[in-house]
Amino acid sequence: MKTLARSLKRSLAAGAVLLAAFTLQPGTAQARPATGTATPPVVGGTRAAQGEFPWMVRLSMGCGGALYTKTIVLTAAHCVNGSGSNSSITATAGVVDLQAAGAIKVKSTRVLQAPGYNGTGKDWALIKLARPVDLPTLPIARTTAYDQGDFTVAGWGAAREGGGQQRYLLKATVPFVDDTTCRSAYSDLVPGEEICAGFMDQGGVDTCQGDSGGPMFRRDGSGAWIQVGIVSWGEGCARPGKPGVYTQVSRFAADIAAGAGQLGG
Repeated sequence: MKTLARSLKRSLAAGAVLLAAFTLQPGTAQARPATGTATPPVVGGTRAAQGEFPWMVRLSMGCGGALYTKTIVLTAAHCVNGSGSNSSITATAGVVDLQAAGAIKVKSTRVLQAPGYNGTGKDWALIKLARPVDLPTLPIARTTAYDQGDFTVAGWGAAREGGGQQRYLLKATVPFVDDTTCRSAYSDLVPGEEICAGFMDQGGVDTCQGDSGGPMFRRDGSGAWIQVGIVSWGEGCARPGKPGVYTQVSRFAADIAAGAGQLGG
């Protein structure tokens, strides 16, 4: 992983942005060591309503995800430690309040990290659950037709850069940023595998520490939700000129489907 060039995400920026340093821990999302001082408060996210995004999943290693099928969670490759048998992850679903009595908690059985993942691009992974979760799933984009416009992001990550994880699910809207503009912010962007979104001029809305692996989604032609991205990386949280970078799901749709088949999902 490129320190200071690639900072993997873990939260939804929805409050004051505080520039701080983070410690990298194996198997979790990474955060870029930051410099500078506190910036003025910004408003970035609001609470999601119960049942608004029923396919959202919180993973116990500190990442997010979405139900790809009733037995498989789609998340980020950097959230897991390789492929194989794994019963150490707990998926929490069915609630916006992680402390709610009705939360569904299911253990993992296997993990498939994107083949060839080396920290740059290909940032997707699948987690097989021990039993089905009886909730709606989130279809993924299979073409680039929806890789534009405004997107929704959601997660239980910190409400500000450097803050703690959240009890309640937060949501926000971010606009598409084209590859040329995004490469002006990040020279190591991987066009064709990554898609950018955020407010380039003013910042203020973004994913951040704690939202890694969560979905970026929008409405399709029939008005149904469809996943177009996976929260991957970026510099800080909600900083002007530094949009969020997401795995471009349509690029890996066939690979994800094949991986789900391997897991028996």
